[in-house]
Amino acid sequence: MKKGHQVTMKEIAKRLGVSVSTVSRALKDSPELHPETKRKIAEMAKEMNYQPNLLAQSLRISRTKTLGVIVPEITSHFFASCISGIQDFANKRGYNVMICQSNESIELEKANIKTLVATQVDALLISLSRETNHFEHLDELYQREIPFVLFDRVQEDMPVTKITFNDQNGAYQVTKHLIEMGCKRVMYVSGPEDLYISKKRKKGYLQALKEFGIKEDPSLIKVTDLTQEQNIKVAQEIIDMNPRPDGVFCMIDPLAVDVLTHWKSKGIKVPEDMSLAGFTNNPTSAVVEPPLTTVSQPGYEMGKLSVSHLLDQLEGLASDEPISIVLDTTLVPRKSTGYTG
Repeated sequence: MKKGHQVTMKEIAKRLGVSVSTVSRALKDSPELHPETKRKIAEMAKEMNYQPNLLAQSLRISRTKTLGVIVPEITSHFFASCISGIQDFANKRGYNVMICQSNESIELEKANIKTLVATQVDALLISLSRETNHFEHLDELYQREIPFVLFDRVQEDMPVTKITFNDQNGAYQVTKHLIEMGCKRVMYVSGPEDLYISKKRKKGYLQALKEFGIKEDPSLIKVTDLTQEQNIKVAQEIIDMNPRPDGVFCMIDPLAVDVLTHWKSKGIKVPEDMSLAGFTNNPTSAVVEPPLTTVSQPGYEMGKLSVSHLLDQLEGLASDEPISIVLDTTLVPRKSTGYTG
């Protein structure tokens, strides 16, 4: 243990293999716990030289009634919907919201967290940036016992509450739809492979291929950093393939729109030459020509649930134990895959 390190209840819980809430109740001498459990926890706390964090306790008592929210992009329709749900339900419960944008940068994400913590927000809601592939800044929050919830883009191993969509099933449904519409060579165009949603949507894509007895073909999986420049480069690479795929599933709608725009400029007809589908049901997907088949995600609902669970934990209305909530998605078939219903 480093000199000057202040032992936390999380460390005691980890050492004993119990929950943080159990340690907390034991140290408060809760009558709900078995005396032997309380004895073991008290002994471990003494052995580890645990001292209550009086500053943290005082901050929890004298709350600022302000929450910090960090999203990759404020201008994204999806994250704007999440923010709307967060604000509406935070305000109803008497909390204000401070919103920061990481602009898909891990360094800015870290800076945002530092700034929000310095302003003494009561808790944080975080959706990780495209670049976030190491998580020491989240570990530090956890060790400092600063409450936070992860939503949409999460780190699976972090022992905090996470609100996500069933990305795997959504990707499975859209890939299945492409196959059922007659596609034999379906391509998946992914974002950065470290992203939680990239991995989950790839799993759904592969699940559908397997179900239909289609062998996985590495040449039919491409990766882009999701910048417009890279998206257009991938769109051209698909045109240049021989044989080409007859169906392309893009990880998010803005990527699919970039691909569609480039294809049209090169005389490629959708869905006659190749079918195309996206994910997220961005408003643009309904107004491009042809309208894009996509997958709908209720961002407002995600925002509402994220803030509700965070505040329930903060106000002692729910257990400190982390939970994982997975929201359903819905296939939205349109003309870009030949759907005419």
